[in-house]
Amino acid sequence: MQHSAVPDLAHTHARPVHWIATAAAVAGVVALSSVLPTGAATAAQTAAGPGAKAARADAAPPDPAAVAFPLECGPVEAVVQKKAAGDLDGDGRPETVAVVHCDAPMGTPPDGVYVLTHGADGGGPRVVATLVDPRERRTVTDFAVRDGAVLARLLGYSSADVPSCCPDVTDDVKWRWKDGAFVRSAPSQARTV
Repeated sequence: MQHSAVPDLAHTHARPVHWIATAAAVAGVVALSSVLPTGAATAAQTAAGPGAKAARADAAPPDPAAVAFPLECGPVEAVVQKKAAGDLDGDGRPETVAVVHCDAPMGTPPDGVYVLTHGADGGGPRVVATLVDPRERRTVTDFAVRDGAVLARLLGYSSADVPSCCPDVTDDVKWRWKDGAFVRSAPSQARTV
């Protein structure tokens, strides 16, 4: 079998100018995505949990923008990706649950999930519980506060060998306030994606 000669096509040889143009385009997209607002998801609790007192009409949920989250973000800041409010402990005052991560210019930084309440004696909002620590390398996809519980879908990794780009485990989890602490349960079993 004879091979016919194929002429050299200019577009099949990558030159340095092509790589520079590609890098500039990628950098522009990354820079633009970090500047554009992402609209935080919000959800309100639809019903009080069992034995809950009626929420006071004048009680506003804690504002996550007024909280210093326990994250080490280096030169970038922590950003609240999602938030939801509801009375989680049945005291008639709403708490806020915030999904927070470092505002990294590239990649998918892990999320932390924090419960906020108003400080004692009318003080500002403060973190009272960490439901997901960023060191767990989890990303929160679905998130809501319903019927006195926090519900979330967490993406994670089956081992440290799995690349950060490609989570391979999904957990649907629920936290409920019980006996002075948030108790985690899994409505369904973890599954591999």
